[in-house]
Amino acid sequence: MAFIPVVDFAVYKRSNGDITDKNLQELCKEFRNAFTEVGFVYLKNTEIDQNEVAQVMDISKKFFLLPEEQKRPFTRGSYTINVNHGWVPSEVERLNPQCPGDLKEAFNITSLSKDIKWPSDGLDGFRDIQVNFFNRCKDLTLDVLRIMALSLGLDPEFFLQAHSYIGSDKNDTTLRTLYYPPVKAGSVKEGQLRCGEHSDYGSITLVFQSHEGGLQVLSRKGEFISAPSIPETVLINIADLMQRWTSDVFVSAVHRVLPPPEGDSSTRQSLVFFVHPDNDAIITCCDGSDKYPPVRSLDYLLARFSDSYGRK
Repeated sequence: MAFIPVVDFAVYKRSNGDITDKNLQELCKEFRNAFTEVGFVYLKNTEIDQNEVAQVMDISKKFFLLPEEQKRPFTRGSYTINVNHGWVPSEVERLNPQCPGDLKEAFNITSLSKDIKWPSDGLDGFRDIQVNFFNRCKDLTLDVLRIMALSLGLDPEFFLQAHSYIGSDKNDTTLRTLYYPPVKAGSVKEGQLRCGEHSDYGSITLVFQSHEGGLQVLSRKGEFISAPSIPETVLINIADLMQRWTSDVFVSAVHRVLPPPEGDSSTRQSLVFFVHPDNDAIITCCDGSDKYPPVRSLDYLLARFSDSYGRK
């Protein structure tokens, strides 16, 4: 099998969720193989098309290109409703805490509340475009979690029970728009990347990339291998809490984004939907073992944030 397999998700829609359908059983097998051997999979025919992705990237880039003083009022940490919502300036976040700050900006959509301040100057539709895409990703997420449960021989609603509140203040699932600005020659510190080596924190992650390269995934053999943008697909990966939840059956792979080659002044964008269980969900090993102790979802997430943002 290719390093990261491409799987046709149209089978799920055609099966109508009928677990006796042979095509659905084959889809479950493909999911299990991908998530146990690699931790990543490309899904095609998800019904999220490239035009939707481009619309979110376009409005996000307009925000990132604003002067810093216009972005500062939306800084992450300034929202009392959610600590993770808002703008993250370049080099503030260290996804590998041992390395210099990442060469990227981000805007986290964690709260969907209309009552909070959203960017608006010259950004008509910013909130609505982001929220609509958040909900499209949510719908796909729920379908993926069903197949994942079936692939493990569990009830199809097993994981969904702990993801009931996605999009509310009881769940910290986040749509993150990322912008990687041009990298100036000679300005990169030793060990500095566009996105440091890390594994994700929650359940699963949905990734939509622009065409520029840079994303690499660590294979089970210990080699970083390119994960390019494949048009009309969604790249989905297992995150750490899901690996813990499945007693290490599903693997959460380390990944990173490299700086461009010297002399390459291109920018890069991606949209990342970080799926987390409900804040108060208690995650225990789904096989009934005690390989990992129970942990409250939000407590686990905040501990990981402390690693990424706590060190100066």
